[in-house]
Amino acid sequence: MEGTGGPPLCFPSLNSSCRRLMRPHAETALLYTLLASVSLLTVTLNLLVIISISHFWQLHTPTNTLLLSLAVSDLVVGLLAMPVEGLRYMETCWLLGRLMCALTPYLSYCLLSASLGNMVLISIDRYLAICDPLLYSSKITLNRVKMSICLCWACSLLYNGLILMEHMAWPDRFSSCHGECVVVISHISGTLDLIFSFVGPCTVMVVLYMRVFVVAVSQVRVIRLQTVATTVTAKKSERKAAKTLGIVIAVFLMCFCPYYYPSLAGVDTSTSLSYYAVLSWIMLMNSCVNPLIYSLFYPWFRKAIKLIVTLRILQAHSREVKIL
Repeated sequence: MEGTGGPPLCFPSLNSSCRRLMRPHAETALLYTLLASVSLLTVTLNLLVIISISHFWQLHTPTNTLLLSLAVSDLVVGLLAMPVEGLRYMETCWLLGRLMCALTPYLSYCLLSASLGNMVLISIDRYLAICDPLLYSSKITLNRVKMSICLCWACSLLYNGLILMEHMAWPDRFSSCHGECVVVISHISGTLDLIFSFVGPCTVMVVLYMRVFVVAVSQVRVIRLQTVATTVTAKKSERKAAKTLGIVIAVFLMCFCPYYYPSLAGVDTSTSLSYYAVLSWIMLMNSCVNPLIYSLFYPWFRKAIKLIVTLRILQAHSREVKIL
């Protein structure tokens, strides 16, 4: 067909092949460069978090263990999910075969769910640390945090297995031609997913962070009443607490809200929707922003980056360096 001047096919040797959308070479090169940059940035940022927390003994705390789990899920998103999704929409053909069509969406959904679950665990950890500091060390132990992380990943695997069960059993049931991988989540499943994967976690995070913010502000006001000299510092602390809270919630909402638009609009969530690529990539970008939100706000992370980049972590006894 290509020889007769017809549109190019994904698989020219197959009559049932889907048609390939051809882009100008300059546009293709620009899009691939952008894709590679975003994927590389996501992997690099999260890898720095993983190396920092894993290497330095002083960072082996329950809170940082949660950050480590979050970074692992976000790193795999940048390493696997982003390139695969980018290839799908760049080539407008599914070139990875039937098995990968069945497994790739499941992997992506599991990683994003685990990332979201880790963020909820972090909000619970911060809530207990600020609102119940005297009992925090007895309630939140390293072993309990590790068990919570394992439970989070297990629930993600099980939950997304149920959501995508039909797709994994019959990955090409919605494909109209060879070279297409269409994932369809029914309106009912999409609505349930909206409740369990967005409304529920979002409500928990907002309520807990609001509680943390209220307690932090009340503590600042107590300090302000004790001495006038701390007024300036107190005001700065209030603004910083409000800013951090706003960033955490705003980024989460901006990244995850658009993806659930089909469910809110009362239609099936399908990768064949004309705007699905935009919704998907906005959500994937959360994995790139997460290390900036949860790690770059910590001074120890900036210090760890310097030690990693300068290769000082290769020196003897570098694991015992005081980084906090």
